[in-house]
Amino acid sequence: MKSAALSFLLLVPGIGNADDGIDSLRWLSGCWAAEGQEQGSIEYWMAPAGGSMFGVTRTVRDKMTTTFEYMRIVTESSGDIVFVASPAGQETATFTLKSLVDNEVAFENLQHDFPQRVIYRLEQADRLIGRIEGSINGVSRSVDFPMTRISCDDDIAKIKT
Repeated sequence: MKSAALSFLLLVPGIGNADDGIDSLRWLSGCWAAEGQEQGSIEYWMAPAGGSMFGVTRTVRDKMTTTFEYMRIVTESSGDIVFVASPAGQETATFTLKSLVDNEVAFENLQHDFPQRVIYRLEQADRLIGRIEGSINGVSRSVDFPMTRISCDDDIAKIKT
């Protein structure tokens, strides 16, 4: 599973209004090109609205989509903010907000096989790192997904050509 998730974060004891918590993730919205990947490999996040954000990611290899994932960040009726991932061919997994500071957010589900953490960190206005972490058979693993902000209009234009 992708997307991205990070550690070394401060725990947030209370975010207040859940919409305020999700709205503070506005920096994640937009189109992000996967660095070092074929053109068309992108992650797109809609801006926060109504207590939710929706995202999709696609990986292209040899001009063919090889993987994709639907994602959402929502406020549950309990008030918890969660990251819900629906990767192609896999069961949907839910990760609960563990920490949210400035331009970094981490979600966690210790019951999930791998990953157990999904982290996003905005390093610069135009550079995002998605990270997944956890353990497999007791061995710690992590995968980084560096991305560069692109114009969503430019990506659509490239797809049409």
